[in-house]
Amino acid sequence: MKTPTRTLIAFSIMPTIAAIAGSVSAQQKPAPKRPEVVGAWTGTWELYSPPVPGATPRKSPIPPMALQAKVEETPDGKWQATFEGDAGGVYKYTIKMLGRQTGGVILFQGTADLGPKDGGVYDWIGRATDKEFIGFYTSEGHTGTFRLARPKPAEAK
Repeated sequence: MKTPTRTLIAFSIMPTIAAIAGSVSAQQKPAPKRPEVVGAWTGTWELYSPPVPGATPRKSPIPPMALQAKVEETPDGKWQATFEGDAGGVYKYTIKMLGRQTGGVILFQGTADLGPKDGGVYDWIGRATDKEFIGFYTSEGHTGTFRLARPKPAEAK
């Protein structure tokens, strides 16, 4: 049998418990929306030529080159991107990408063997939002960056 004192104590601490529970749920933020990275992208890629301390800054041996990409989501929840361009010869490569959402961005990584003629095995990382897809690539003989954005309506394929 409950005593009136126990009942009184239980009723008096309930508002405190409710306030703590409300405070905890108020501190939890909703997850950021997943950026829409699927679709067409356009921009440039270039070789990365870091400055050498004490030396005259180097220019890349080639200017930035045009790059087109189409990102698709695969049935297993991963992504793949088909990159196209012309770098002294037309190329088109489809790269499978692992990605994960962190905040409001998708972070990507991938590895692809483009063959000995095109530099062998490349590793790259990238970051995409709804409006920007940027990355850094490296292989045994090449290192560089790419920067893509959504195409303007006249550029869309």
